[in-house]
Amino acid sequence: MIKIGIVDDHAVVRAGLKAFFSTFVDFRVVGEAGSGREAIDLVRTADMDVLVMDLSMPGQSGIDALAMVRAKAPELGVLILSGYPEEHYAVNLIRQGASGYLNKECEPEEIARAIRTVALGRRYISASVADLLAGQLERKDGAPHKHLSEREFQVFLKLAKGESVGSIGEALSLSVKTISTYRTRLMEKMNLSTNSDLTYYAIKTQLID
Repeated sequence: MIKIGIVDDHAVVRAGLKAFFSTFVDFRVVGEAGSGREAIDLVRTADMDVLVMDLSMPGQSGIDALAMVRAKAPELGVLILSGYPEEHYAVNLIRQGASGYLNKECEPEEIARAIRTVALGRRYISASVADLLAGQLERKDGAPHKHLSEREFQVFLKLAKGESVGSIGEALSLSVKTISTYRTRLMEKMNLSTNSDLTYYAIKTQLID
């Protein structure tokens, strides 16, 4: 029996996934959450094999939650199921510890395959993500945000959404000085000057809505 947790801020999506998973005799949903913070609580309280998690959620996003889930439960399989296309986040999040990444437009059967793979302690790499990984190996250049570290990428997205240095520091449990250092570093790597530049870049590359 594969025990599954579902994290998505839309109740209808959670209900749909729960109904779909109930059609498999080897799947059992043991809990659900509607935000990144609730996801952390779910990981603390429920015994599960795979966490199926969205990225875009109010407050603490799936990206923020992923790092905390990894710290709390390093062996737990985390499958990202997102509305964002693979080319925007997949490679970066797999490097950050996600066990797999699927777009919500994928076939339902692929979600089941991915869950079974992840439950075995392996990573699920779809054909499209495999192509992205291969492409990055073949060329050292690429989009500027792909050269950011895990933490720099987190800070970049929060700045691009208009969050202040202070609020970012509070959310990530880091000092304002540390966040400012990350900001300076990522600005240099991306060759940008202002927070407005970051926002424009993030919207243009469809990293934020």
